[in-house]
Amino acid sequence: MSNVINFNNVSFVRDGKAILNNVDWQVESNQRWVIIGPNGAGKTSLLRIAGAQTHPTSGTAEVLGQTLGEINIFELRTRLGFASNALAGHIPNSETVLDVVMTATYGITGRWTEKYEDIDERRARRVLCEWQLSDYADRAFGTLSDGERKRAQIARAVMPDPEMLLLDEPVASLDLAAREHTVKLLGEYATSPYAPALVMVTHHLEEIPAGFTHALVLVDGNVFAAGEIHSTLTSEKLSEAFGLPLDVDFVDGRFRAKAKSR
Repeated sequence: MSNVINFNNVSFVRDGKAILNNVDWQVESNQRWVIIGPNGAGKTSLLRIAGAQTHPTSGTAEVLGQTLGEINIFELRTRLGFASNALAGHIPNSETVLDVVMTATYGITGRWTEKYEDIDERRARRVLCEWQLSDYADRAFGTLSDGERKRAQIARAVMPDPEMLLLDEPVASLDLAAREHTVKLLGEYATSPYAPALVMVTHHLEEIPAGFTHALVLVDGNVFAAGEIHSTLTSEKLSEAFGLPLDVDFVDGRFRAKAKSR
């Protein structure tokens, strides 16, 4: 399998503050990674570097075989799928859901004067069907519920048939039903042999879909633990990482965590 992420001694500084410290991390094309850690651990910054949204301050970051800082970052982004609340904020509320997805073909967030082929619309409608949004194709993005907006963002990220899909808290703030619906769809996608490499940031173990194979735990910008998911997301390691005694278990294909009873 090919290497899609290769970070060597990657650090990231923002406004004089160290966000990431000497991160070494490798991801293969057949792997599905979840990034977890306390607030302020650097999870989103790490994902943004992996998504070619920003450059490391120091160290070497290779994404899809290309070294950031040495290539055309805009061309690299066309090979990646990236979904985040920050990106959603750039999508006009009046944009139809079909156009929200289809404009990903050009890497833009609002339809303007660009021309689309029939194949683009067919592809967009197929993706909407896969994420159970076919009935919303002509709806304005701003009229969607939180769960529908999250799924539209994911569908948009999938639209270009990316070589790697990166998701920043794809079910954050959703109610129970919307969360479980989206987690189920993500699990079905992650377990498909045709899916690309996946990297997802989350705050909660319960949000990890089925099919994820590896985990990276960040603490204060440092890699605290990384590797195969079941040997990384353990009670002992997460208790130390979060500074709270935790019981972690795995039931019916999903992780759960709770504070230990006294």
